[in-house]
Amino acid sequence: MPEAYKAGLQGPTPRREDRAAALDRARERMAEFLRQHGVDAVCAWPDGARARREGAAAAVSLRACQGGPGGFQDYLGERYNEEAGRWEELYGRKIQLRFGLDLYAPKGCGAEGIRAVFDRMVQAFHQAGPAGLKIREISCTEVEYDQGMGLFHCPAQAICDGYLYAVADEGGAFLDFIVKGEGRI
Repeated sequence: MPEAYKAGLQGPTPRREDRAAALDRARERMAEFLRQHGVDAVCAWPDGARARREGAAAAVSLRACQGGPGGFQDYLGERYNEEAGRWEELYGRKIQLRFGLDLYAPKGCGAEGIRAVFDRMVQAFHQAGPAGLKIREISCTEVEYDQGMGLFHCPAQAICDGYLYAVADEGGAFLDFIVKGEGRI
């Protein structure tokens, strides 16, 4: 197991959740990472109504998750669960996550506001990247004005490497599904 990945295995055992929830959490962590670096970021498709933003903002979605064959047959090792007082086995595989980081801005900010936010995102990814994920690529297309929304829009994306792994108890039942990356956490 890569040394950087071992670092991602430390810490408290997460709550019980399924794979979809683990991927949703990855999307939420990406939005939080961007907010910590001065980018107004929200998760795409929120449960509630969308608030109108005064400046440029990023809508974070998870566009794709690619991995190897199905299942969690790849044994990664063990970790000690201090809360439960027992060892847990880890199974998983390497994945590639493609995050949508679509940028939107009102007329007052224009294309210049979107470009400034994209530059801030690139700088944040260059410095560290989201905890546990290794940034492979970040890109955007041209800024266009969307008449229907009344906003400038620029599709952008980030491709990250990580791991999707499951925690199994002594009987072999999977307890958690977690997304972690190759980078140090």
